[in-house]
Amino acid sequence: MMAGIRPMRHHLLDLQPFIRAIPDFPKPGILFRDINPLLRSPEAMGEVLDHLGRVCESVKPDLIVGIESRGFIVGMPLALRQGLGFIPVRKPGKLPGAVIGLDYALEYGSDRLEIQADACADGQRILVVDDLLATGGTAAATGRLVEQAGGTVVGYAVVIELVGLNGRRQLPPDAQVTSVLTYP
Repeated sequence: MMAGIRPMRHHLLDLQPFIRAIPDFPKPGILFRDINPLLRSPEAMGEVLDHLGRVCESVKPDLIVGIESRGFIVGMPLALRQGLGFIPVRKPGKLPGAVIGLDYALEYGSDRLEIQADACADGQRILVVDDLLATGGTAAATGRLVEQAGGTVVGYAVVIELVGLNGRRQLPPDAQVTSVLTYP
């Protein structure tokens, strides 16, 4: 092999070692799945983006929506790799101009998300991206916001899914939901 040329990988990188389990965070009884070790590894993050890129090939979105804040970390590089635009969904008061907001229930209480009112043109195909799917409240609220803004959600893609919390049940039954990693 010539110097400076990397061989094509034939085996997928095991991403499990790049996810750290932190007990009792953010409150007692919660086992937090920390993606920071994954973010520190360009090879591991590249593997995640490769996987999510295959999701994009499947659902053919026009835009990527990332959910504040770790959805930005995953969604923006994915959008760049795929040659797509990116829309941030944020907490209240963070977006300029006219916004559409939605209050929703989540694992630890309630919250509110907002999207710019003109973020999507009617019918644009949207892939919603986040780091984690737990109870599904945040992803479901984001999907509703996208639809209120005129977009059509073609799928949800996450780095980690906590399958025991049944978050998929909160999402439309016909939605494609893809997780890179799953935990009970």
